[in-house]
Amino acid sequence: MKTTKFDNVAEFERVSADQVARARAYQAAILCDVAGRRGALNARVQPLVPAMKLAGPAFPVEVRGGDNLLFHVALALAKPGDIIIVDGKGYESSALFGELMVTQAQAAGLGGFVVDGAARDVDTLNDGPFPVFAAGRNPAGPTKGLDGRIGQAISIGDVAVEPGDLVVGDADGVVVIPRRDVDSVLAAAEKKLKAEAQRIQEIEDGILVSPWLDEALRAAGVIGVNETLA
Repeated sequence: MKTTKFDNVAEFERVSADQVARARAYQAAILCDVAGRRGALNARVQPLVPAMKLAGPAFPVEVRGGDNLLFHVALALAKPGDIIIVDGKGYESSALFGELMVTQAQAAGLGGFVVDGAARDVDTLNDGPFPVFAAGRNPAGPTKGLDGRIGQAISIGDVAVEPGDLVVGDADGVVVIPRRDVDSVLAAAEKKLKAEAQRIQEIEDGILVSPWLDEALRAAGVIGVNETLA
């Protein structure tokens, strides 16, 4: 049997199903904050519909601007639950995918698309259950004639992505958490969620100035040691 350059490209370690399920409990913003405010893709990559959400292991792809040949290879090789995350160079003069590719991905049980490039057939995709994040919309179709990278580290939207990293997306955008950091980030996210719930309760109780604000102002030299904002 002949081998190809794509043999075993999908055989990498992924975040676990348990980690993905736990990550679904948190907003992308919470995860990004506790990850050191790192991992957020450029704001141009947004859900087609604000209600779309996704979480799962990254299946990285790099394509040339306007060409989706390797995107199709990823569709053939990705495993159920994978998020195909495509460095499309932010190209917006033609779409990299549309209804046919989303239909195939949904049938294969994939977890979603995150594409730094344009989508098309948006009317149809907006009404479907498959979560799609893209950097624009364009009715023109792509070419299918150029090589790229698949199942390897990429850079997308100013963020480095390794195969198997955790990808989480919601109405705020997309954050990528390195696989090795997922457990510590999820633990920190739980603590932050509790702290934010406490702060909301304080606001409802009439404590409108955040307790940390005076110390931050003193540290910045804005107010003196014995001064307070309130």
